[in-house]
Amino acid sequence: MAATHLRRPRTRRTRSLGAAACAATAALVAVEVRRVRRRGRAATPSHERVRGGRIAAREKVEVVRAGYRAGSANETAVLNLFVAFGTTFAVARAVTHSIRRGAGPWRNIEIGRRHIHHFVPGIALALLSGGLSIGLRHEQVDHWLALPFGAGAALIVDETALLVELNDVYWSDKGVLSIDVSFGTITGLACLTLLVRLIRRGEAAVRVS
Repeated sequence: MAATHLRRPRTRRTRSLGAAACAATAALVAVEVRRVRRRGRAATPSHERVRGGRIAAREKVEVVRAGYRAGSANETAVLNLFVAFGTTFAVARAVTHSIRRGAGPWRNIEIGRRHIHHFVPGIALALLSGGLSIGLRHEQVDHWLALPFGAGAALIVDETALLVELNDVYWSDKGVLSIDVSFGTITGLACLTLLVRLIRRGEAAVRVS
């Protein structure tokens, strides 16, 4: 009974954090889509649309590229950080599930009798990319370094419970802490990206006025 009572608040918390992460991500995607459309070119003429979907697809790719490049260095860096973190977290969870089920080509990495958890390469990625960003101090490079930094951070955060408990509790009830922290981080990064967008718009409006 005690275990059941403990699981219920954890389940509610995880669902709430997951819902917040989904809502924040949806809001960010909506803002990005709107911004990209504004940066896009005029609609393709009807007689060209009849020729097939290749022109429309090419148009969309060009619009997305233009909208991505139009952002400031800070906007692009935060967006890359968010995308890298969320994608890596999802992939890490999928791979670990595959390993646990014994399906697919993935296997645990072991050196001798020691199991190498994925927070180890995560630490290496975060330290390397963060160190390069601090050392180079170049805006054109920072937004690319945000990708490995976000990926490394996701690998670390996905095993928060292991680091807190100092034990392999990834698949236990205590391991849910890793999911909660990851959902919270995704929500925070999405909100941060939206905030950077809002600040830039505010600065642009003040300059115009």
